[in-house]
Amino acid sequence: MSELRPPRYLKPMNRIVKAMQRLGIRTGPAMILTVPGRKTGRPRSTPMTPFTYRGDMYTVAGYPGADWAANARSAGTGTLSRGRKSQTIRIVELDAEESRPVLREFPAQVPVGVGFAKRSGLVREGTPDEFEALAGQLAVFRFDPAN
Repeated sequence: MSELRPPRYLKPMNRIVKAMQRLGIRTGPAMILTVPGRKTGRPRSTPMTPFTYRGDMYTVAGYPGADWAANARSAGTGTLSRGRKSQTIRIVELDAEESRPVLREFPAQVPVGVGFAKRSGLVREGTPDEFEALAGQLAVFRFDPAN
């Protein structure tokens, strides 16, 4: 699975979503995570669709080895924005066992993510069992308030 790469349309689509958000235009459930780059230290922003599960906010990497996930892992803190509102967060990566119930919940909460995972070849049908089986392969993060 390590040979999986994001689809070609992803970077241009992410640029559009980020531009719309900067203008204050909400883009559905998408939010922008900004963290310092692990190599350059410069701010790196990427759209994502966090979801709430058992009172906490989570996000799942769209494919193994995602650059934004490596940056988030390294940074440990960042800014989560929607439109012109933002909040500082702590970023906590879950281990494989902790991520299982979150991954099971993912298809119900983030249908757009299910479609992405199907097109990427991560899952066939997008069932909770298929997503749970990705524990330890896909990064799963919890976003906690910074204070």
